[in-house]
This record gives sequence, structure tokens and C-alpha cells, in this order.
Amino acid sequence: VQLQASGGGLVEAGGSLRLSCVASGRSLSSVDMAWYRQSPGKEREFVAWMTWNQGTFYKDSVKGRFTISRHFSGNAVHLQMKSLKSEDTAVYYCAADRGPGRDDWRYWGRGTLVTVSS
Repeated sequence: VQLQASGGGLVEAGGSLRLSCVASGRSLSSVDMAWYRQSPGKEREFVAWMTWNQGTFYKDSVKGRFTISRHFSGNAVHLQMKSLKSEDTAVYYCAADRGPGRDDWRYWGRGTLVTVSS
């Protein structure tokens, strides 16, 4: 399975971006998918998670600003980001097929850079 993330870029604080992650290689309709991010000098952190049956979970600091969604095929996941802040600047990674551990995902994409200018 390959995950290809896209949609990152430079945006002013308060602006919006929509990230997309498309999977290829097998159907992911029956597995969970998620977004993580890593800021310079920090560890990768959870951002948003959607279960195979449409349940959603968010990092507290992005609740109300970010929305995770999936294509009906299950093979793409999106992250709509609004009211962006400078602290949202990071490389964003998509992940699929959650394992038993909290941050244990079988598949990871390469990441797309989001830069929020203040």
C-alpha cells in the first residue's frame, strides 16, 4: 500500500487548506485512517483519526477548526483545516490501518508541508 499526501503549502494565519491522502495498492475501506503532524524539533503527534465506520477523533487544539473526512470508496482521506495558526506549521502525514498501540499504524505516507505565516 502506498499513501500519497498532497495539498500542503504556505498560508497566512486565519486561512484554510485542504489536505488529501490517496491510497493505492489495496482497498482501505475497512480500516481506520488518520493524520499526524511533526513540527521542527518536535515529535510526531496525532491530529485526527477517522474509523472505518466514520467515527472521528481530534487533537484538542484542532477541534472546531479541522475536519477529517473520507471518500466514499474509503481509499482517500482529507483534512480540511480552517482558522490556521502559526503553531499548525508542520509536515502532515497520513496513516492507515491502525494497530493495537495508540500511534501504531501499518501504513504511512511521506508527508506534505504546511506553513502558516503570522
